[in-house]
Amino acid sequence: MTRPGGAYGFFGSGGILLKFSTTLKQNFQFRRLYSKGESAVSSNLVVYCRKNGSQFNRLGITVSAKLGNAVIRNRVRRRLREIYRLNEELLKCGYDIVIVSRHRGMTAEYKVLKDDFLFLAGKLRILR
Repeated sequence: MTRPGGAYGFFGSGGILLKFSTTLKQNFQFRRLYSKGESAVSSNLVVYCRKNGSQFNRLGITVSAKLGNAVIRNRVRRRLREIYRLNEELLKCGYDIVIVSRHRGMTAEYKVLKDDFLFLAGKLRILR
């Protein structure tokens, strides 16, 4: 089954092609999701989600400056973006999703982050 609209969007300026998603960029979008969305927590990640009324997902990734320098934060951000991209087809459409890295997520193995993300997505009922 193909997704409605076949939305293709570029993720940020990095040019990574996400088939069914665009990005959350505005601060008010993040704040609205934090206050009105559902959340699920693991030791490595926190995932927030909320329906957005469209046919595609919007993704935001947050890594606090308290967790390390820019090199470390960007590496974690790249890993989380890739985990989302590779598992994007498993997710339902029409959601705003924010992934927040916690301190233990900075040193976690890739597989552990992936398993945590899929577990939390299932907990939030956004897996197909």
